[in-house]
Amino acid sequence: MSIVQIAARFILGAVVIAAPLSKTLSTSLALAAVVLIAILWGGIDGIRDARAHADPDDYEDLTVRWLKAGLLAGFISCLVSWIVGTAGWFNGIGQSSFAVEIFAGTSFITLIIFVPAFFGASIGRLIIRREQRKAERNAEAPTEQTPVAA
Repeated sequence: MSIVQIAARFILGAVVIAAPLSKTLSTSLALAAVVLIAILWGGIDGIRDARAHADPDDYEDLTVRWLKAGLLAGFISCLVSWIVGTAGWFNGIGQSSFAVEIFAGTSFITLIIFVPAFFGASIGRLIIRREQRKAERNAEAPTEQTPVAA
């Protein structure tokens, strides 16, 4: 997710420099892309976890995993963006002070990764649980035997 966030920030920086009037649309699209990737990735995690553990009590703790992933992605992307922007290698990103970039940026990025990923994991688990329940019902349903004519 760090690479996704860094790519989104660099692409957004380039677009805003090239077309400053499209900043709102560009920001919305970049944010939507990061959120969509987090939902899909979380959904894949939820599906894998539900398939690996038939009993919901045995599920892995994806909440903490995605919180850590969000914190790490936020910290790394903010640090990289601040270094690149401050060093002058790429104007348009990392323009805030270091403290603001690290604390506010990391907090925001953590939320835009954690919440959608947790939602995706929940939906992924729900889909697999529905399939498992349906398979259990079909296995328990009595099958009618047709009499064989003699």
